[in-house]
Amino acid sequence: MARRAVIREDGDAVVVEVLVVPNASHPGIVGLHGDRIRIRVAAPPERGKANLAVERLVRQATGARLVVVISGANTRTKSIHLWGVGIEKVRKSLLEP
Repeated sequence: MARRAVIREDGDAVVVEVLVVPNASHPGIVGLHGDRIRIRVAAPPERGKANLAVERLVRQATGARLVVVISGANTRTKSIHLWGVGIEKVRKSLLEP
């Protein structure tokens, strides 16, 4: 089975595979962790709070117009879609220090 790219295009969106660490004392985008980008958020994993924090953090880091958790809403591994930003900008923002 072929591995999916960590960051890829899907129509007019950019898809990013992430691993979320909720309740983190130091929120931020950590970098590559296996086949996902590790993101730490201070929010707890309850009632969608961590998902909203991930969306906000990625939107701020990339300048995307819209960021939405598309799959994995109740797990640490998620797929997020970004609109209004190019794939190269997303790669640079999330993978480079």
